[in-house]
Amino acid sequence: MAFPSTAILALAVALACAANARFTAMQWTPAHATFYGDETAAETMGGACGYGNLYATGYVTDTAALSTTLFKDGFGCGTCYQIRCVGSSWCYRGSPAITVTATNLCPPNWAQDSNNGGWCNPPRAHFDLSKPAFMRVAQWRAGIVPVMYRRVPCVRRGGLRFALQGNPYWLLAYVMNVAGAGDVAEVSVRSGRGGAWVRMSHNWGASFQAFAQLGGRALSFKVTSYTTRQTVVAANVAPANWCLGLTYQARVNFS
Repeated sequence: MAFPSTAILALAVALACAANARFTAMQWTPAHATFYGDETAAETMGGACGYGNLYATGYVTDTAALSTTLFKDGFGCGTCYQIRCVGSSWCYRGSPAITVTATNLCPPNWAQDSNNGGWCNPPRAHFDLSKPAFMRVAQWRAGIVPVMYRRVPCVRRGGLRFALQGNPYWLLAYVMNVAGAGDVAEVSVRSGRGGAWVRMSHNWGASFQAFAQLGGRALSFKVTSYTTRQTVVAANVAPANWCLGLTYQARVNFS
């Protein structure tokens, strides 16, 4: 009887693990948190991830701008963190934890020392929270507080969402409402049932682009997580008469 080689068995195990990858909470790590904007969180709308109106896209005010180290050139968009204030008189009793989604970049400030104003300078891990989020872990007058944080699975309702922009020769897709690890590494698009997959390049934030004419047929997307490398296929997300400027929701999401 012939048996598979060790290399083939190892590849099969690796593929099986990748297919069943499930993101789990990471360990607690020290950092600091500040806030930007006011109680309305108006300043947090939009942001470097490109999620636009955070109320309309479901992220609301439980959001954070990440320092460069955590933002990872946009591949940190959509990730979820538990944060609790520790070791400060400004912290609330019991050190309650909040869960926030990364929706923006906190850029470095090289004119300030990393320990005195340049809070988001590399290699610091730092969270610039919306003011409503900050006020749930500490008194806002503190300005900055020490925190413990950990990445956690993102819990989302419904499937992946694709906000489409561009023109007849260029498709730009913002990938939102991502569950599991919350992040996206690769996106491919297919026009029609028998069409070939077109690899989309990373544009910025949570957006991916394809320079191709894809109109007139239903669109499917293949999305791969940055952290787990898990891939899901969202078949026929947008109908044949899809339009730019609209958002389409899939029936699938990451676990």
